Amino acid sequence: MEIGKIKTREIKSLLILLLTAAIWGFAFVAQRVGMKYLGAFTFNGIRFALGSLSLLPIIYFSKTKSGNEKTDSTETLQFKEADLKTIVKSGIIAGSALFAGSSFQQVGLIYTAAGKAGFITSLYIVIVPILGIFLKQKTHITTWLGALTAVVGLYLLSINENLTIEFGDLLEIIGAFFWAVHIQLIDKFSKNMDVIKFSSVQFATCSVLSLIIAFMFEKITLSGLSGAIIPILYGGIMSVGVAYTLQAIGQKYAKPSHAAIALSMEAVFGAIGGALILHERLSARGYAGCSLMLTGILIAQLEDIKK
Repeated sequence: MEIGKIKTREIKSLLILLLTAAIWGFAFVAQRVGMKYLGAFTFNGIRFALGSLSLLPIIYFSKTKSGNEKTDSTETLQFKEADLKTIVKSGIIAGSALFAGSSFQQVGLIYTAAGKAGFITSLYIVIVPILGIFLKQKTHITTWLGALTAVVGLYLLSINENLTIEFGDLLEIIGAFFWAVHIQLIDKFSKNMDVIKFSSVQFATCSVLSLIIAFMFEKITLSGLSGAIIPILYGGIMSVGVAYTLQAIGQKYAKPSHAAIALSMEAVFGAIGGALILHERLSARGYAGCSLMLTGILIAQLEDIKK
């Protein structure tokens, strides 16, 4: 019975992470539009600030109800309260990794094609289980097969030219490493603290670091801000405030390697968003890539399905 509850929690976590991937995927559309008006660090700085602020009402109301929510932690997603110092420290560490990953990814797009960037960034789904080995996390062979299958799918979906290691590609590779580090940090920190407070701190950290760079190297104008208002709102409230918090909640009961594969589905949802909103069309190769990514997720879950 207890095993059944654990498996049910894992399935719910996977669904939460898939929803997160969908929000992030459609954020590619908002990000493409927003970059027409703002620099990379300005866009990231503002959207992560909005994401952090959007969680403050939730933190306030959840605090007022905390005294009446003494339920069984195996039945609901209750948080183990950590002291404020621990939350802030953990949030700053995770926020720094988040800043690094998002910055390298965004700046890399200036020097390399979007298709290359999408594929190279997706390498984090392979880097995560590799990092897990050094952290003494058990990784089953099906996870590796699923990850490799998903990478092949991402290749078919994203790459339309020969892959060469240029400056922008190198930035994306570095960014993929930090995305993998961020996933491992979320897995470590989210299990013993209030993820809403933790998320707010990490978003604020990423925002401050991004804005410091933006004020130093980018030009910020009122016309640019007004032109990008809709992408900023979606990128800040949905892509950051909602999605990253769902990621932290989902990863409470999901293995990091499985979480990485589920979150990599953002590329598929990005393609769907491009087709629906920007009227982009996928080739047969692209649809084959989507199918392989779905297959990769199923392969990664085979061991749990057998149990």
